[in-house]
Amino acid sequence: MTFKDLNIIPTILKALTKENYTTPTPIQEQSIPAVLAGRDLLGCAQTGTGKTAAFAVPIIQLLSEPLNRPDSRRRIRSLILTPTRELALQISDNVQAYSRYTDLRCVAIVGGVSQHAQERALNQGADILIATPGRLIDLMNQKRVDLQYVQILVLDEADRMLDMGFIHDVKKIIAKLPGKRQTLFFSATMPPEISKLVQSLLVNPVKVEITPVSSTVDRINQSIYMIDKENKQKQLNDLLQNKSIASALVFTRTKHGADRVVRELTKVKIPAQAIHGNKSQNARQTALSNFKSGVTRVLVATDIAARGIDIEELSHVINFNLPNIPETYVHRIGRTGRAGLSGDAISFCEAEEIPYLKDIEKLIGKTIPVVKDHPYPMMNTTPPSKTEGSSPSNVVKPAKSKTPPAVGQSQVRAANNRRRHKQTT
Repeated sequence: MTFKDLNIIPTILKALTKENYTTPTPIQEQSIPAVLAGRDLLGCAQTGTGKTAAFAVPIIQLLSEPLNRPDSRRRIRSLILTPTRELALQISDNVQAYSRYTDLRCVAIVGGVSQHAQERALNQGADILIATPGRLIDLMNQKRVDLQYVQILVLDEADRMLDMGFIHDVKKIIAKLPGKRQTLFFSATMPPEISKLVQSLLVNPVKVEITPVSSTVDRINQSIYMIDKENKQKQLNDLLQNKSIASALVFTRTKHGADRVVRELTKVKIPAQAIHGNKSQNARQTALSNFKSGVTRVLVATDIAARGIDIEELSHVINFNLPNIPETYVHRIGRTGRAGLSGDAISFCEAEEIPYLKDIEKLIGKTIPVVKDHPYPMMNTTPPSKTEGSSPSNVVKPAKSKTPPAVGQSQVRAANNRRRHKQTT
């Protein structure tokens, strides 16, 4: 099948050809016809499968149709919400590429930078608005954004948008949209409780699920080091002395943890930069650009900041801290092994994280091989009372913490996520 078989109009086909897109991916093949038919859609697929084109291409085509233009004035007719600045800018780049031979105009508005340039762009008019929730609400409150003509709403990375503390912002934004609209949700992972919430906001949606959330890419080599917390940095330093690790995306639980890892790597002359919510937008973009170009070999990130990092030839993902949501592990390691290439996912597991490891292995349906021949074997199997660099109020506890029986597992996980979101973004 080709994009032409999906009844894509010539102007978009020309743009896709220029981007070297010939055959649609499974998520694109199944989503594009449904979106073109005006259906609400819930799309779930592993990262790197082409979700952006799956919604951007049909949106561009729908908005190009004369019937969808109420008059000659340029109004916001599609709103794409995404949790991070990096992902918003990446989507904007893609939309501009796919729509280059149409007269549509898209604008991205994100936090972390001055809003003056964004105000000027909005004043010139936009058909498609790509936004992070915080900056969008700011501009809405200032009466600088008019959403009353929105025909198509997209929530990208819906699991994070709804599961990491964005739900109230999303509801405020949705309340300002027309009741009659098309709504699309796309996500790399879809835990059951999030899926239920998403479906409650959609009308008779088409569900497209390409790869089960529990599966991991077969060509990714997974391994785990059972190691005491105080030895994690030493093990990371040793690993990165190996020049065969061409590029490594390192995940930490907290912003401060990311900065600390970068400082320690710099001491041993390993080029590294951090990307997280405390960094300015310019600093984040510089770090990402340096990593993509190979100037920086190691990028250390928190989960939220890493959304939007799309690097085809990333050789290694390293989990300095295991996530306590197993689906997050699947999303993290999916950053490598793209475009038909192999990849490696290395994880460090301290005593406190053993329950997280068990949850991950249960989800993916396999046991992750343990690396036994290393200089820092785990000596302490008793979980410490505090997590990395945390005060008691910052401790991230496993889901089996002391919770009243009346509280369900999903509520516990949601509470943990909201608390961790404040630490990591």
